[in-house]
Amino acid sequence: MNLAERHNNHLLIEKIDALRTAFRYVKKRRAFHINAIVIMSDHLHCIWILPPDDADFSTRWNLLKGHFSRAIDKGERVSKSRDKLRERGIWQRRFWAHLIVDQADFNNHVDYIHWNPVKHGWVKQVADWRYSSFHKYVELRIYSNTWGCLGEFNIDGGE
Repeated sequence: MNLAERHNNHLLIEKIDALRTAFRYVKKRRAFHINAIVIMSDHLHCIWILPPDDADFSTRWNLLKGHFSRAIDKGERVSKSRDKLRERGIWQRRFWAHLIVDQADFNNHVDYIHWNPVKHGWVKQVADWRYSSFHKYVELRIYSNTWGCLGEFNIDGGE
């Protein structure tokens, strides 16, 4: 999920408490479990498990975006088309979704999510990024705390 204006925008980190509250709000209304997550300054990645017979992730994203948007002050640039529809200018309208097909696919996506702060140059090692489920994976001994150190490991192609 991306912010509409990504360049030099740190809104998700600056308003992390509002984002956490939005996630809690949505989870109470439309249950889901977060398997992996990383919150970047201008976008986020997650893997969710939805309840059986419920594939409605779009409503969950819309609720999350709406709750977060109402929790923060106005002031962002709003395009004419958004203004006409009385929309805020915070989030991109679309998002990318992928259905995990097997364990290898799950593992690859979890790695990608956790590697994202290094990929974008915010930190040199995954453990240095606070806003990530990586730390929970370390507690569970799925990753070592040194997994993903720049120079040691490259998610895009080996050692």
